[in-house]
Amino acid sequence: MLRILFGLALLCATPAVAQSTLIGSYVWQVDDPLFGGFSGIEVTEDGQGFIALGDRGTFAVGRFARTNGMITGITLDDLRLLSGADGLPLPRLESDSEGLAIGVDGSLYVSFESTSGVRRFSGADQPAGPLLETPAFAQLQKNASLEALAIAPDGTLFTMPERSGSAMRDFPVFRLKDGVWDQPFTIPRTGPFLVSGADIGPDGKLYTLERDFVGVGFRSRVRRFALDGSGEEVLLETGILTHDNLEGISVWQDVQGLRMTLISDDNFRGFQRTEFVEYRLTE
Repeated sequence: MLRILFGLALLCATPAVAQSTLIGSYVWQVDDPLFGGFSGIEVTEDGQGFIALGDRGTFAVGRFARTNGMITGITLDDLRLLSGADGLPLPRLESDSEGLAIGVDGSLYVSFESTSGVRRFSGADQPAGPLLETPAFAQLQKNASLEALAIAPDGTLFTMPERSGSAMRDFPVFRLKDGVWDQPFTIPRTGPFLVSGADIGPDGKLYTLERDFVGVGFRSRVRRFALDGSGEEVLLETGILTHDNLEGISVWQDVQGLRMTLISDDNFRGFQRTEFVEYRLTE
């Protein structure tokens, strides 16, 4: 009887599994020393344009060419360094930019890992605002802090660290609402996956992109939650070497439903690649 009850408890604790279908992938190459290391992506509502964030303090603005909905080419319109308040590029020690979110007014928000805070840019060519931080960030692990950033339609920001501080500790989700930081919920830390990106989709749910490095390559997972951390669903879990080091996620909607656009961080290494990957959610 106890064994039966334990089995039922495990069944109830298992997150729901939704379906995702690979649409296609596209390897992007540009001959520029600033190009690479992409850790964040936001796609425009029509699916034709994007802004990507590099983890050495860069914005890349571009447009997709599509055939039957699949990416078949990319036009790069702008590639530039993030500017500080003085209009000069952010110092190297302050430019470890990891998470990207865009508000309804077009403001760009970037989370930083080294300085553990968030900055607002009114445009890709505009200087940074002040660092938005809270004392709670001081407890985050060095080089593993604010990896992911998402924004709700009302402007509320959600950010989370790459690591939780312990394999047995859930990932904290920090919220900036009406100028006040709090930590309203956590998301479960299950398996070896670490947080690499986040977005809030048109359905109002929080999507987390996670990755696991296994010696010869990466595997990826995407989960979805309500904005109180409940209702966990596993949308995608890949095998090793299915894709490169996926770190950025943008969830948007076309006439067929929800779509995820993911981008990889090549770590500025020749044996890795900058890859756009798209999946259709077919729950």
